Amino acid sequence: MQKGNIGVTTENIFPVIKKFLYSDHDIFLREMVSNAVDATQKLKTLAATGDFKGDPGDLSVRIRLDEKAGTLTISDRGIGMTEEEIEKYINQIAFSGVNDFLEKYQDKAEAIIGHFGLGFYSSFMVSKKVEIITKSYKEGSKAVKWSCDGSPEYSIEDVEKADRGSDIVLYIDDDCKEFLQKSKIEALLNKYCKFMAVPVVFGKKTEWKDGKNVETEEDNVINSVEPLWVKAPSSLKDEDYKNFYHTLFPMNDEPLFWIHLNVDYPFNLTGILYFPRVKNNIELQRNKIQLYCNQVFVTDQVEGIVPEFLTLLHGVIDSPDIPLNVSRSYLQSDANVKKIATYITKKVADRLQSIFKENRKEYEAKWDDLKLFIHYGMLSQPDLYDRAKDFALVKDTEGKYFTYEEYRTLVKDNQTDKEGVLVNLYTTDKEEQYSYIEAARQKGYSVIDAGGQLDVPTLSMLEQKQDKTRYVRVDADVLDRIIQKEDAPKTHLSAGETANLSEAFRSQIPSIAKAEFMVDVQSLGEDFQPVLITQNEYMRRMKEMSHFQQGMGFYAQMPDSYNLVLNADHPLVKKVLGEITANTAEELKPVASELKGQEARLAALHQSQDKKKSEELTQEEKDDMQKTQKAVSDLKDKEKAIVAAYAKDNEVVHQLIDLALLQNGMLQGAALDKFLKRSVSLIK
Repeated sequence: MQKGNIGVTTENIFPVIKKFLYSDHDIFLREMVSNAVDATQKLKTLAATGDFKGDPGDLSVRIRLDEKAGTLTISDRGIGMTEEEIEKYINQIAFSGVNDFLEKYQDKAEAIIGHFGLGFYSSFMVSKKVEIITKSYKEGSKAVKWSCDGSPEYSIEDVEKADRGSDIVLYIDDDCKEFLQKSKIEALLNKYCKFMAVPVVFGKKTEWKDGKNVETEEDNVINSVEPLWVKAPSSLKDEDYKNFYHTLFPMNDEPLFWIHLNVDYPFNLTGILYFPRVKNNIELQRNKIQLYCNQVFVTDQVEGIVPEFLTLLHGVIDSPDIPLNVSRSYLQSDANVKKIATYITKKVADRLQSIFKENRKEYEAKWDDLKLFIHYGMLSQPDLYDRAKDFALVKDTEGKYFTYEEYRTLVKDNQTDKEGVLVNLYTTDKEEQYSYIEAARQKGYSVIDAGGQLDVPTLSMLEQKQDKTRYVRVDADVLDRIIQKEDAPKTHLSAGETANLSEAFRSQIPSIAKAEFMVDVQSLGEDFQPVLITQNEYMRRMKEMSHFQQGMGFYAQMPDSYNLVLNADHPLVKKVLGEITANTAEELKPVASELKGQEARLAALHQSQDKKKSEELTQEEKDDMQKTQKAVSDLKDKEKAIVAAYAKDNEVVHQLIDLALLQNGMLQGAALDKFLKRSVSLIK
């Protein structure tokens, strides 16, 4: 027996591997199986070139669990090793300056495995002792056993081994007993080894017999030796892609479509990316892209590795240029990975462009499911806009689809205002905003259906990208003010009439949680409806954005602000105004007279005091100003109270307000009950 020390200049390499990589210790099995697969593929190559003339036979990699002995064994029938090769590849760790290495990487220890050729040594994360029993494929080779207990000391001795290849025997440590559980090993093999290029066998398949699962004679092969992404796209049918998708994601609906990646310059990359059918929660759909290196699983935490919008896609990416490494921070800074991310973005955009051009009808049929990805991409990755603007679509409320340029051409003649600004109308809910949409249709205006998750933020982005263009929700104001073709007509009402009419309606609006109302009187024509509720576009958009962006909590806390627009030209509104004037005139007359006097006095005080500096005013003058201001305010409140008292019993006022609220889905509870009873009474 030969004994010696592993060629490192420090004795603390094993504690570092064990301690600092402990949180990632699952990957030891990936490393062990990857090494076995690599040795097997090398034998295949030697056989193909004629350098190995024997019978390759069964080339499966086999994993065996012995709970009693506390061992996990990974066996292959690959090229094996001679004693000299063990000395070279196992005993001499292939990097220099271990102390410098430890000092540099102990805070980023996950970067050790895979990157520095230390894959084999990951076995010591879970093992108190590791044995290698190996025999080279070379004629006349003898079998040897290498053994190490996790210190730099090792031993090598001759042993009997009938076949070529290597058995790696891991004596599982006491604090890692979960790796002696069949279910745990099977889960890890399914995670990391599902698509390795050599059959990986773990035990036997089972079948249900006599009320229990019993083992059969058939090997339980964990992996698909030739995964779909390594095959030529021309050899595959739609069903192949769909079946593979369900292998990856058994519980998912069928994908919208897929992109088969296959490139060998300027780097090697294969893979299949699927556009899934997204329900309504973006977060639940993330981390469904699996990164592989030569069919060996690397990670499914792809944020920061692929462009953010592509994290919503599902599928696999495989490249030997992706280091077999579990460090996401390392991957995110790797130059090859960045090139791959750029390529994938281009490939996705090119594929969408070709589908749009080749079969626009099919593309339009899938747009409502697809648009979330496109919108998210344009919002999160600005340079994607230039690629996507030619195949991104808008849909109108009639279900017709247009590119941005097509839609602009469609509406520019009819929807350009007097300032030369193109105004695009949109709706976020066709049912709730139905009457507003109908009003727009009657004027010949088109309305965009923006009911999707990211539709409104996307329209806000387009507003910034497109010259002299606004996007306004169809209920943001009266249409003639949204798309103003000429100066708005002035009402024929006096200031007093306007104030009394506004107060009659404002005072009777029912209290609605987190909502406040302003009343606006406009001249809208006899044929326009009497009362309309609108919501300011800017404020509503700010509140909506506050749900997506940090630092906008101020808007989120604000109540929803609405305008109750009264049409001064409508007969019903005229009737209400006439009744207010007739029924409150006697009571308002002395108040108005006194108010006129107090306002005149207030104007005189302002005129005299404005000529003086604040410090020049006497206390008497200040008190006089304050007293007069209060008198004016009190008299105005008195006027409002008189009008409100009358409006309280005016059924037309209440009916018009409730109709406007009902139109906007805002009439509920007791207010709705009163409206229904009043409606029945009015019908009688």
